[in-house]
Amino acid sequence: MEQRRCPDCGVTMEAVSVRDGEGMKPSIATGKRDGLLGKIGLQNTTKLQGVCCPECGLVRLYADVE
Repeated sequence: MEQRRCPDCGVTMEAVSVRDGEGMKPSIATGKRDGLLGKIGLQNTTKLQGVCCPECGLVRLYADVE
């Protein structure tokens, strides 16, 4: 993951582990799948990566896009 800088403080943000209440890592839908899986309504997803500013505590989530 590339290094991100806090928009408020300008310091390098640190990677953090983000999980939902069920212990799963969050993800977002990126669109319908092709083929049979798409026909039944399943979508492609991508994982989210969290970063936190060590100075002000700002937390941001970034999609793992290629």
